[in-house]
Amino acid sequence: MKINKHILSNGLRLVHYQDLSTQMVALNIVYDVGARDEHPEHTGFAHLFEHLMFGGSVNIPDYDAPLQSAGGENNAWTNNDITNYYLTVPKSNVEIGFWLESDRMMELAFSEQSLEVQRGVVMEEFKQRCLNQPYGDVGHLIRPLAYEVHPYRWPTIGKDLLHIEQATLEEVKSFFYRFYAPNNAVLAITGNISWEEAVRLTEKWFGPIPRRDVPVRQLPQEPVQMKERRQVVKRPVPLDALFMAFHMCSREHPDYYAFDILSDILSNGRSSRLNRRLVQEQKLFSGIDAYVSGTRDAGLLHISGKPSAGVSLEQAEAAVRKELQELQQVAIEEQELEKVKNKFESTQIFGNINYLNVATNLAWFELTGQAEDIDREVERYRAVTAERLKTVAQETFREENSVVLYYEKDK
Repeated sequence: MKINKHILSNGLRLVHYQDLSTQMVALNIVYDVGARDEHPEHTGFAHLFEHLMFGGSVNIPDYDAPLQSAGGENNAWTNNDITNYYLTVPKSNVEIGFWLESDRMMELAFSEQSLEVQRGVVMEEFKQRCLNQPYGDVGHLIRPLAYEVHPYRWPTIGKDLLHIEQATLEEVKSFFYRFYAPNNAVLAITGNISWEEAVRLTEKWFGPIPRRDVPVRQLPQEPVQMKERRQVVKRPVPLDALFMAFHMCSREHPDYYAFDILSDILSNGRSSRLNRRLVQEQKLFSGIDAYVSGTRDAGLLHISGKPSAGVSLEQAEAAVRKELQELQQVAIEEQELEKVKNKFESTQIFGNINYLNVATNLAWFELTGQAEDIDREVERYRAVTAERLKTVAQETFREENSVVLYYEKDK
């Protein structure tokens, strides 16, 4: 993949990939700010900004209208590590995208009215997703069980509804000027636009935005967990549920690829171990899943499932532990490992056919290392051996490294 890169004088990093197979252009901006950068008593701000950034900027009162008139679309998402904004627009109207994104990086149209509107939206989302939905509070239970000091101990949507309800305009402004800066962002441009045009428009629209004083990140490091942590809750839900988590490395650690493969071996597709053995054959679970968090600081490998009728949570957990012990004791056969690697490679190849996916991935890889890493992902997965997987399983799936949540139906 021919990747071009440029750094503006204000610190904004530009990455570019031209794709002549489409008549569209994608702009993806990733800001190096997420829920982990929030104060423990002022959580949910990064997610609130995902909404505020669409509430109008200093010169453009309505973000959506001009973009839609130009035939474009946009969206955004936030997690504990980053905030990501993207838009797509026909190449003939591409400058509108630069105009819109640069203006809201420069300054939002801060007002009590805008804050009130978006605060209401976020609070409703919190209620809908976390308070009024079965199992919706799992993130608020499992995270503080797994993390004692690191800010991953609260979910992106926030720790407490009151934190958003009581957010002031001055606090919101302060958060914006600390983190939403050209020197704290990566702009990825892909699609039918030349490198020269991408640089020209980036310099024209983003170049005048001044650098800001972005604070140096100094997060508390989570101590090694020395004993198993458990919690039991009762809720008005239709079925009991089992949630387990094991501490693992960060997304940028070489062993991340081993963890990702282990989670796929456990639960990616009908032939994966947990699905085949515990759902289809033994019928101990009605459904089960395993996945990694992929966070920039040390993360978690999650396993969650709903036991079948008549199966206790204790029986369900014992069955999962048995499968994890096998990974610790017996090396994975080459055929099974190759199947998982092939599936990842095909997903990677087909995913990067889409110009918008490429923009998102380029921005992420440039933020966390270098954009060229997008072409090294497959070989990094390919390099993981069965012996390494066994070692990682032995180090990870220990009882003292586990967090267990029994989510019981309130009978």
